[in-house]
Amino acid sequence: MLNHLWQSTAFAVVAWLLTLGLKGNRAQTRYWVWFAASMKFFVPFALLAAAGSQVSWRTAPPLLAPTVIEQVTRVSAPFAAVRQSGPAKTNPMPELLLLAWGCGFLGIVLRWGREWTRMHVNVRSAKPVDLGLPVPARSSAALIEPGVFGVLRPVLLLPEGITERLTPAQLNAILVHELCHVRRRDNLATAIHMVVEAVFWFHPLVWWIGARLLEERERVCDEEVLRGGNDAQTYAEGILKVCEFYLRSPLVCVAGVSGANLNKRIEEIMSNRTVVKLNAGRKLLLTSAGMLVVAGPVAIGIVNAPPIRAQAPTAHLEFEVASVKPNKSDAPPSSNFPLNAAPMYAASGGLSLFSATNFPLVTYIFFAYNLTGNQAQRLLSQLPAWAMTERFDIQARAAASSTKDQMRLMMRSLLAERFKFASHTEQREAPVLAVVLAKPGETGPRLQPHPADAPCQTSVEALSAVNPAGDRFSQWAPGVGFPPICNSILGIRPSVPGRFRLGGRNVTIGYMADMFGQRVDLGRPMIDASGLTGTFDFLLEFAADSRSQVPTAPGLDAAPDPDGPTFEQALRDQLGLKLDRRTGSMQVMVLDQVERPTAN
Repeated sequence: MLNHLWQSTAFAVVAWLLTLGLKGNRAQTRYWVWFAASMKFFVPFALLAAAGSQVSWRTAPPLLAPTVIEQVTRVSAPFAAVRQSGPAKTNPMPELLLLAWGCGFLGIVLRWGREWTRMHVNVRSAKPVDLGLPVPARSSAALIEPGVFGVLRPVLLLPEGITERLTPAQLNAILVHELCHVRRRDNLATAIHMVVEAVFWFHPLVWWIGARLLEERERVCDEEVLRGGNDAQTYAEGILKVCEFYLRSPLVCVAGVSGANLNKRIEEIMSNRTVVKLNAGRKLLLTSAGMLVVAGPVAIGIVNAPPIRAQAPTAHLEFEVASVKPNKSDAPPSSNFPLNAAPMYAASGGLSLFSATNFPLVTYIFFAYNLTGNQAQRLLSQLPAWAMTERFDIQARAAASSTKDQMRLMMRSLLAERFKFASHTEQREAPVLAVVLAKPGETGPRLQPHPADAPCQTSVEALSAVNPAGDRFSQWAPGVGFPPICNSILGIRPSVPGRFRLGGRNVTIGYMADMFGQRVDLGRPMIDASGLTGTFDFLLEFAADSRSQVPTAPGLDAAPDPDGPTFEQALRDQLGLKLDRRTGSMQVMVLDQVERPTAN
C-alpha cells in the first residue's frame, strides 16, 4: 500500500508539471491529465507489473531440486501439523489503522449520501419545464443554482423564477454551459473521483486533485460557451446573478455553473483570450508520457517474470517398461523403497526396478519432484481431490541400475505421459514468517553447528541400527543428544508427556524453516532470513493446543502440557530464533494440468 501511495503521489506531481506546461492550451487537455492522476489511485503499478509477469519464457529446469535427506517426512513424523498454544503476539497497529480508515470512509459516504438524498428530493418535487432541450428540465422551488443532476439519466434542475431574473441571452449562455456538462458526462467522471476520495480520504492529494478537476471542468464549459458565439460580458453577468440569487449545489457531482474559483473564472471569461491548440510536439509529449506510464510497469513485469521450468528436457530419461493401474483395495501402501524419504535405499548400489502399490498420485508427484515443506503444501491446494484419494499401482523397470535421482527423473516422464501432469515454478511474493536471529550474533543452547568430523548415518537402515526394537519414538543411544540420521529432521519421544519434540542433524536453517512451516500451522509459510550459513544440529520441544491431532504413540497421546512453551517461545529460548511477519519471495510450483491415467 505504501508503495502504491508514493507512486500515485509521484504521478500526481508529474501531472501537475504537465498542466503547468499546458497553461496556454485548452482546459479539456489539462482536465484529462488530472483525471488520469485520479485514476492512478485505482491502478497500482504492481498490477501492471503483474500483468507483464504473465509473459514468461521457458528455460531448461535444474536436473533436480536440491537433494536434502528428508528422513521419513510423513512416515516417521510423530504428529500432524499442530497449532501453537496460546495466542500469538501480534501488532495491533494494522487493526487500529484499518478501524480509523473505516470510520473515515463511512463518515464521508454518509455525508455524501445525505446530500444526495436532499438533491433527489428536490428533483422529485420539481415541475417539468419544456425548454426544447435534449435532456429533461425541471423547475424547483429550492434556492439552488442551475445544475445537472444524475449520472445515467441526467436532469437539468432550474430554480423557479430564473427566467425573470436573467435576460434571455444570459439564460441561453447558462443553458449552453449546463448542456456542455451533459455531453461530457462530467457527473460520471466526478462520481468516479468521489470514490477515490472516499477510499483514499486520508491522502490530502486526492482532495487537491478533486479541486483541480472542478476548476478545469468549469473552464472547459466556459470555453465552449464563448466559442459558441455568446457575449463574454453577458455570460459573466449571468453567472454573477446566479451567485447573487441562488445557493451553490451541495454536491460536487452536480455540475452547476458557479463552481471553482469564481473571481478567476470571471477574469478569464472577460479576457476571452485565444486558446492555443496542442502542437505536434506537445501531443507527442502527452502520448509518450501515457505510454510510459502503462508500458513501463508492464515491461518491468516482463523482465522480472520468472521463467517457466519446462518439463520436456527430462523426457529423455524414461523407464524401459511401466505399468499404471488403479487400486481400490484396502491393503496398506507398500513400495520397494520409502517414497516419502530422500534416502531411498543404502548409499551404495542402485535399483533397476520400481515397485509401488496403493499410493495416491500426490505421493508419486512428491517423490518425482522431491517436494517438501512449503512447496508440498502449496501444491496440495491445487491438486484435484481424486489425486489425493484415488490410489494407483506403478510397476516399472529401468534399462540399467539407477540412482534415486535418476528414478525421480524417470517418474517425472511417466507422470507427464500417463497422467498428463504438467507444472512450472514461479517466484511469488506472499505473507511469510521469516526465521531470524532473536539476538544478533547469538544462537540458542540447542542449536549447534554440526561438527565436520561427527559420526552420523545417512540411510534408513540407521533407524534399525539405533533402535533395534523398532520404536521410532524412543530416545536415541545413551549420550547422543541429536538424532543419528544426517540431513534429516525427526520426531522424538518428548521428555514430558503432552509435548512435541523435534531433532535434526546436519541441516540448514532453510531446511528447518521449510519443515517447521509444514509441521506447525501458524497460518504462513516459513522462510530463512537468519543469515546463518552451514549446517546445524538441534533439538526443539514445545506444547500444542488441544485441537492438534496426536497419534497414539508412547508419550504423545497425553493431554497437551499446559506448562509447555509455545512453538514460538521454544524457538526463541531453545534455538535463539524468532519469527518475523513480513512479505517475502517464495518459489512456488504451479499446476498446469493433470488427468486420470490412460489405460495400459
